[in-house]
Amino acid sequence: MDTREDSFDQGVKLPQKRFYRQRAHSNPIADHSFEYPARPELTNWNELYPNINDRCVEFADIGCGYGGFLVTLGETYPHKLALGMEIRVKVSDYVMDRIKALRQRHKEKYENIACIRTNAMKYLPNYFHKHQLEKMFFLYPDPHFKKAKHKWRIINSTLLSEYAYVLRPGGKIYTVTDVRELHEWMCKHIEEHPCFQRVPDDEAQQDILAPKLLDSSEEGQKVTRMSGEKFMAIFSRV
Repeated sequence: MDTREDSFDQGVKLPQKRFYRQRAHSNPIADHSFEYPARPELTNWNELYPNINDRCVEFADIGCGYGGFLVTLGETYPHKLALGMEIRVKVSDYVMDRIKALRQRHKEKYENIACIRTNAMKYLPNYFHKHQLEKMFFLYPDPHFKKAKHKWRIINSTLLSEYAYVLRPGGKIYTVTDVRELHEWMCKHIEEHPCFQRVPDDEAQQDILAPKLLDSSEEGQKVTRMSGEKFMAIFSRV
């Protein structure tokens, strides 16, 4: 399968990020205007995945940004359904338009990925059943450097219990950041939670997604251009 988005042109142009620019950070605690299902079975998944049939979403990219890793995820696992969840309006609009254009340019491809605008810190259980997910990704999350804003971090003790709920036993949490202090924070909190254990680094490096986690996202590519450090860790659901 040709994974290059610009491998051929059928007259459909991909969206340009410069028309979807938005501030890098969003307050996840603030009241935003969201529509969300009261429970997972009320979600109209057919609107997001044209050929979902009896399948369900198994991968969740939390804070998917501009969708670079989400696209790579769909290419790597063509028979799995992956959902990107993004809180910023224009950024999520960009990902939705990007996926629509990719589907038009590459017939019968990219139908296994989708994006919704939502706040995963508040509404994750509204979308996923207990033990539904196989993999969750937290790539280059907002570090919220100020101590008073640490409660805004996407990895914390309370939220980890929700992640444990939607992850199946043996499922994986993937974290990547270019901020050492945040990396240590995430590792500490996840390792202290009774439902998770860290995958040894040598084993983590053998994961098929390991090299893609670092550079597939736009944020990862930016860190590479700036010659920044990257820290990755993988955790297994006990």
